[in-house]
Amino acid sequence: MAVQETPVSRRLKTVKHIIIVCSGKGGVGKSSVSVQLALSLHASSPSARVGVLDVDLTGPSIPRMLGLDGHGVHQSSDGWVPVYADALGDGEPRLACMSVGFLLKNKGDSVVWRGPKKNAMIRQFLSDVRWGELDYLVVDTPPGTSDEHLSLIEHLAPVHSRLSAVIVTTPQAVALLDAMKCLSFTRAVALPVLGLIENMSGYVCPCCGDVSNVFSTGGGAEMARQEGVPFLGSMPIDTELVTLLDAAESADLSAADGQCDEASEVRSFGVLQRYQKTSSAKLLSVIVENLISTLPSVEHASVSSSA
Repeated sequence: MAVQETPVSRRLKTVKHIIIVCSGKGGVGKSSVSVQLALSLHASSPSARVGVLDVDLTGPSIPRMLGLDGHGVHQSSDGWVPVYADALGDGEPRLACMSVGFLLKNKGDSVVWRGPKKNAMIRQFLSDVRWGELDYLVVDTPPGTSDEHLSLIEHLAPVHSRLSAVIVTTPQAVALLDAMKCLSFTRAVALPVLGLIENMSGYVCPCCGDVSNVFSTGGGAEMARQEGVPFLGSMPIDTELVTLLDAAESADLSAADGQCDEASEVRSFGVLQRYQKTSSAKLLSVIVENLISTLPSVEHASVSSSA
């Protein structure tokens, strides 16, 4: 049966792979993993084009982490223009970002929306943003399995063959229990899982190199083994990464728009460059290499099972 074309499918027809990053619990570092995945995919090839969509509508943190706070979204005849984190690089920009954080008058404003408005905002992000040609679209979702996730899966149904998920957890039992619920959700909606990442898996002392297992250890790998899900790797707490993402301060929002945008572009390009020097970047590059190689087979298996 032919899939009916929708505004979302028309807009995303030039997006090759859509990776949904999810977790059953807040505070496991899902957004930082989303940012790192996007940065590592961007660095994986000189021509790789990557988009980051932040659908954590009530807690949008992607703009801050990429140093893009203070940027506004511009309207064109072909829809909203995403904000590019590598606008100051050589050649054509290749890292696009869209978040409700760009639409707030003040970054401290709360987003107090009921389900229908959240659904409409997600639909608009997917159908009205001028993503253009992308190799990868990384979607950062809120914790849990609620309105945003259901809306996302519903609107992306026409491009289901290009969807996959990465589940983020930490090693302790409480987080693993919630990660199991997230895995159950992916199975309920037939969303193929690329694998599981165990974040905050130990703390490496920057002085002596000793590893302290702050949140236990090995839980993610064991859960992946029991559930038959690929284990993508463990990510220790990286003080360099924390400093980098926290230091991506926005310009004074009282500054003129032009000055704010220019300062934000300088910061975001600096994040891209400095991230590659962190120990996390080296670990993520291995994970991303594995993701890139397994994406086609995972998506093909999903198509075959739904046929």
